[in-house]
Amino acid sequence: MTGTTPAARVTELPAGWLRDHMHEALAIYGAAMGYDASVVAGRYGYAVQHTERPGFRAVGGFAPTPDGEQLVGFGYGYLVAPGQWWHDQVRAALDRRTAKRWLPGAFEVCELHVHPETQSRGLGRRLLHALVEGVDAPAALLSTPDADTKAFRLYHADGFVDLARGHHFPGDARPFAILGARLPLQPVRR
Repeated sequence: MTGTTPAARVTELPAGWLRDHMHEALAIYGAAMGYDASVVAGRYGYAVQHTERPGFRAVGGFAPTPDGEQLVGFGYGYLVAPGQWWHDQVRAALDRRTAKRWLPGAFEVCELHVHPETQSRGLGRRLLHALVEGVDAPAALLSTPDADTKAFRLYHADGFVDLARGHHFPGDARPFAILGARLPLQPVRR
């Protein structure tokens, strides 16, 4: 078949590799989320620190180029724990019963982004599944802009449910949805 683009290769990324290529990954984050360069630059230190958290794992999507391949999508996460900024923000956003049911031992899908030029080709789903496959946690949790986006639809189609909607994280004016899925992922059959 002519005129087709080969599928991106998805692979697990060692923490050291991601630290060494964090600027590339965060450029994808900025493009996918619509953040300006100052927001992306401010994220760098936090993202590098995340690679040291218990249960950290990362995946990358690489598209072929004439000179080899290029990172076009990535995801990473780790086990949540009290005292982590995201955990504590989410704990405050959830009612007591929901927090008790979902937070203990959960895996946070901290980042999962595909460059806009590479979206709508199934890479986000492949990255998500590769990231949480075999994770030793009862559930995966994440936050995503609370809007009808490709990402929001992907998460719901792959078994994530709403835990909270309309939550505002400090530093971002947009409302976010907090979603959770029991592991292993069980895509919703329609």
